[in-house]
Amino acid sequence: MKHLAIFKFSRNIIAAILLLLVVQPAMARGGIEVGILTCKSMPGTRMNFIVHSSTLVECVFTHPAGEEKYNGEIGMGFGVDLNVKTQEQSVFTVFSISEDVTPEANALAGTYIGGRASAAFGIGAGAAVLIGGGAKNFSLQPIGLETNTGIGAAMGLGYLTLD
Repeated sequence: MKHLAIFKFSRNIIAAILLLLVVQPAMARGGIEVGILTCKSMPGTRMNFIVHSSTLVECVFTHPAGEEKYNGEIGMGFGVDLNVKTQEQSVFTVFSISEDVTPEANALAGTYIGGRASAAFGIGAGAAVLIGGGAKNFSLQPIGLETNTGIGAAMGLGYLTLD
């Protein structure tokens, strides 16, 4: 009986992630692209507990008015992370829900959540679609692949926190 309950819970989580991956790109198309966010992992900060993993990141938000730097944390909040990575880099297109949002100091500060998956065997790749942030309601969508060096695979509910 316990196994059935765990299976149903896991199935619901996977369905929610897949729904987010399908619905979010459609939502983002209605928004306004405001820039590019590039995040690189900080060496020696990766922690992996299989169902939760994290690494500290340094990020640069490039937009028409210039650049903003952020520190933060990226990881898997709930899922399966069997990766052993030495380096990670994620690049996101940043969308805003309304036209009146202009990039300003610390505009992206906040927490973003959504689906995240990756795989590596030497050189690896992955993708994430994250929404959230502060009061400005930005969404982050990959414009390419998350790149990493290591071995393993991961899939689940990911997050990015920017300060």
